[in-house]
Amino acid sequence: MKSSPFLYMAITTLLLIAITIMCALDFPFNWVFYLTVIGQILVVFMVYRVLTDNYTTDKTFEHFYEDRPIKPFKVNAEDEKLRLD
Repeated sequence: MKSSPFLYMAITTLLLIAITIMCALDFPFNWVFYLTVIGQILVVFMVYRVLTDNYTTDKTFEHFYEDRPIKPFKVNAEDEKLRLD
């Protein structure tokens, strides 16, 4: 079974949000410190998993965004004179 990097992204995000809430609620420093260290390790692991994921696509930069496709257009310059100053 192939594990998706989205699980690692969700775990890392939830941990870092929990750390933010714990800081706002004045949790003991050692809890916040150790969870921050664990969060930094998870960020590195998450980036590794995302970059090594075997994901392929047939999309190119010409497709731009799928939710807002752009049709290619050609710009015609008319009556332009070359200026050599």
